Order: sequence, then structure tokens, then C-alpha cells
Amino acid sequence: MDRAARAAADAGLAGLLIAPGPDLVHLTGYRPTATTERLTLLVLTPGQEPVLVVPTLEAPDAERAVGAPALTLRDWTDGKDPYAATAPLLQGRGRYGVSDNAWAMHLLALQQALPHTTYASLTEALPMLRAVKDAPELERLAAAGAAADATYGEILKVRFSGRGETEVAADLAGLLLEFGHSQVDFTVVGSGPNGADPHHEAGDRTIERGDMVVLDFGGLMHGYGSDTSRTVHVGEPTAEEQRVHDIVREAQDAGCRAVRPGVPCQDVDRAARTVIAEAGYGERFIHRTGHGIGVTTHEPPYMIEGEEQPLVPGMCFSVEPGIYLPGRFGVRIEDIVTVTEDGGRRLNGTARELAVVE
Repeated sequence: MDRAARAAADAGLAGLLIAPGPDLVHLTGYRPTATTERLTLLVLTPGQEPVLVVPTLEAPDAERAVGAPALTLRDWTDGKDPYAATAPLLQGRGRYGVSDNAWAMHLLALQQALPHTTYASLTEALPMLRAVKDAPELERLAAAGAAADATYGEILKVRFSGRGETEVAADLAGLLLEFGHSQVDFTVVGSGPNGADPHHEAGDRTIERGDMVVLDFGGLMHGYGSDTSRTVHVGEPTAEEQRVHDIVREAQDAGCRAVRPGVPCQDVDRAARTVIAEAGYGERFIHRTGHGIGVTTHEPPYMIEGEEQPLVPGMCFSVEPGIYLPGRFGVRIEDIVTVTEDGGRRLNGTARELAVVE
């Protein structure tokens, strides 16, 4: 919270207003037990103790949050004006960064109470707020990655041919939970032509012998995310299928090798994209090379052309190039990578070669 307040001051903000969601979990460890229309708001002001405005009936839960000893709770009861309780914590003419998922009705009510205040979304004002992870966060991300790796190791043992995509997706979800995940966010199983859709939802298509199958799965473990992709083949691949997979594997290696402190995010994208373009498939790589990961599975920084944010030790993000041939098949390979003092380290260690399954 102290680092966030100082970052706000460096960005020219009077402070930060953090509503329930990933930012509040990251900063305080507090996750309200249910979505509610009642105002809950963390107010961070440089040089002052953090204050969490919370409904009285939810104060006991807030008091149990890991960050509670470092902040002051200001509770309000039903029938009282929560904005009257919050307004004195803000500068009447200050500009505040607001977490992106704050409810519009709360922000509009604060504007009415303090008409000379102005606001900016955290994505605009402090996009890298959660980007640099400390040692405990890195340990959690590594543990989540290891659990996802264990899941991949086990899924290679199941039968693919003759089963529906949803059946394999259910296997993935069950294995993620078995290996310690508390939440499964996605289990993409894209077989044959469905693999050419990067965000294909597992459907009722029956997986057939001769199919490429894109597997992309992850979720939350100890509050931090996993996300990995591998592409397998049911039976022996054709020469073309093997070649396309080899190109993606080379591109993914190039993207990972490009990771080091001070390098702009876009250079990771360029490194991976160049390999695919030079192989003649540039138009078939249709998404960014990577996204940050932490308390959510998608967050800044993004590995994409035009993002000049330098990489900093502790940043964690995916490197996941792909080639997608409409109506035929797709290939994607993805690891989570963290920036170290002198390069990058993958948090996923499973084989990247094209695995043959039954």
C-alpha cells in the first residue's frame, strides 16, 4: 500500500481509490465475500495511513484480511450516507486514480459530494501498479505454474480420440483442482479446425484421430494465476503439421530469449513474430505475444507492438505465439516467464515438442 501511494504521488495523483476486485486483493488481501451495492473503498493518500471504508456488517471480514493491521477501518451503517463518511478523506480539488472495476454509482456520488475532484482509471494512470511481483508473489506464481505443469503431464495419459472436447476440458479442470488450484478460469480444448480459433470454448465436437488439439488452461492457486498452452496431436502428425508446430516452438523460444531487464515489451512480441513472419505465416499469428499475470490471469504488462514499457525484474507474463489456419488447425505454445536480474526464467517446464496422444 505504501508503494502504491508513492507511485500515485509520482504520477501526479492526490491518491488512489480502490474498490473490491483484483487491486484490493493485491494491496490488502481483502476479498469481500459477496458482490454488494454497499460502498467499500480503500483510500490511499501519500504520507497518510491507508483507510478502508466498509459497511459495518462486513467489517468483521475486513478485520481478518492480511493487510488489516496496516490500515484504519472506517465503517458505515445502513441508513447513513457512505459518501459523507468518505469525502473528508479526499482533497476537495484532488485528482485520484480509481480502480477500473469501481461502480459508476459510487464514483458519481463522490463527484457530487466533491464536485471539484477529478478521476482517472488505474489502467490509464498506473498501468504497472501490480506488474512487478515481490518474492512471495513469485513463489505463488511458480507454485501455480508447477501445478499446471503437473496437469499437462497427466492429461497426456488420457484418451483423446473418440471423446468430446468438453470431456477433455473436464479432465483438465479436475486435474487443476486436484493439484491445488482453488479456481479454474479456462480450459480451452480446440481440436482440428476449432484449434484455429485462439479462444475456442470447448464444444461438442468429437476429437478424431489425425487432429491437432490446442490445450490452453489455467486458474488461481493461493490467489495467483497459472496459464499454459501446449498443442498435441492424435496419432502421428503430417509433415506440414510438424513443420508448423516447429515454427511456433522456435518463435516461442525466440520470445523467451528476448526477455531481459530494460528491453521494451514490444521487443518480445517482435522476436516471436519475426520467426513466424519469416516462415511465411505472419498473417496467421493474430494476437499479441503475451499478457501479464498475477492475481488475475490477464493484466499489464502486454507483449505487443507499440508497448514501450521496459521490462523490470519481477514482472511476470506469458509468451504465447501461435499460428492459426482457418478450417484446418491451430498451434499455440505458452509459458509464463518472469524477468530476472540478467534475463528471464520460465515458470513452466513441460516439454514443448509436439506430443502424440491416443
